[in-house]
Amino acid sequence: MPTMTASQRRARAKDEFDAFLASCPSRQLLDVVANKWVCLVLAALADGSLRHGELRTRIAGVSQKMLTQTLRELERDGLVTRTVTASVPVRVDYELTDLGRDLQQVLQGLKDWAERNMAQILENRAAHAALS
Repeated sequence: MPTMTASQRRARAKDEFDAFLASCPSRQLLDVVANKWVCLVLAALADGSLRHGELRTRIAGVSQKMLTQTLRELERDGLVTRTVTASVPVRVDYELTDLGRDLQQVLQGLKDWAERNMAQILENRAAHAALS
């Protein structure tokens, strides 16, 4: 492999979307994906489309404002589709896109890991607190 200057490495990394670089746009995506509400919305939509109210019921603790903001970000990034059906009242459904389903499968592993290991984490936190 030929030797590259730092400038060449930065230029190459930029082309390859290196999240370790401050200017890489993948960092913005990681900010979105690392959000707990994003993970929970994607998990909730894994079984099919849901309305806004159904999502709020499914995801305890999410405010209407935060859910709306999260859904807008996911729609902007092409992870969720928003379908409006003309009726009285207007019906709006949210569903994962293929890209969203792909990400949801990755995040499902994280959700499953957290649920599976939470008891151990709580024990570790208690032990650490006892030492402090």
